[in-house]
Amino acid sequence: MKKKLLTLLFSLNLLFGVCKPNPTQLLTDIFSLDYSAMLPLKIAGATILPGPIPDSIDTPHTPICICPAPPPIMLRIGIPVGFYNPDRMVDSVKDPYCFEGLGISITPINIKGAGVQADDPQSGVHSFFQTHLVSFPVFQVLDLMIDFICLQSPTGVDILYLTEIDPMWNSDSLSALIQPEALLFGNPITNLACMADSIASQIYMPIDALFWCKGSWGNAYPMTGSVTSGDLIQSSASAAASLLYKLHRQLILWGQWGYEGLCFRYPLPIWQKSAYRLQLIAPIPFIKAITIGQTGMLWDSAKNPPFAGDNFSYIIFRKRDCCAF
Repeated sequence: MKKKLLTLLFSLNLLFGVCKPNPTQLLTDIFSLDYSAMLPLKIAGATILPGPIPDSIDTPHTPICICPAPPPIMLRIGIPVGFYNPDRMVDSVKDPYCFEGLGISITPINIKGAGVQADDPQSGVHSFFQTHLVSFPVFQVLDLMIDFICLQSPTGVDILYLTEIDPMWNSDSLSALIQPEALLFGNPITNLACMADSIASQIYMPIDALFWCKGSWGNAYPMTGSVTSGDLIQSSASAAASLLYKLHRQLILWGQWGYEGLCFRYPLPIWQKSAYRLQLIAPIPFIKAITIGQTGMLWDSAKNPPFAGDNFSYIIFRKRDCCAF
């Protein structure tokens, strides 16, 4: 009887679990967003509004900031402002070309499961996710505070990156072209240091110096869609974090915090984990944002119901320091 029930559930998942369009998903994204994850709000380095997640990246402690400006002004004077901006989204999906966070799909039904690799007997449960980086400037979508320079975005809602067409994402060997240090950090010895990062991540304080660690999510190397975890939803978050690191390495994502980030964005090939917060937004939103490496036991319960499909989406909050005027 039990075997028949499992067979029935598996068959139903094949029929109904495929990524399907959801015209209300963008509304879900906006109304389910954890706006408190934008905090703390800091002005001139002083905390004006505290937040539930501590900020280990200090906004510059200076009363004014000076940035270059086009002629004839040449210079503009402002005040340093720091917060976490929800302006990106990352999909981690089993169904290729499924844009779970946007509620759209271009996935033919005959490639269901194309994003899944076989289990790896050497390292436990082995999953593979395709990921997408999507521009999703929440306040621009809502047409709120668009005159505030720190929230201005050069693009609206847009698809910025697809791993389905990136051969390095699908191959651990090819990915070594952009991450030769993986030989140094992707081994059991350096993994021991990740225990400290795992503990710190549970209290929202990932250790940036341990850049090769993703807390409870495992090693950050290789930067591919292959992740090892017994928890499917946690694995999807791990794949999303791998994409963020990979895009930093490829100089697609840049730093925008600290003194250097007040006036300009700057290249940052080694990521800074504490500059990012993630919130599960689909298929079932979690009410709070998390930091990279936080164990799924704290946030992923009942977030992958039957027939929803193994496709997930995360709103990304990025640290933003800017010179506001």
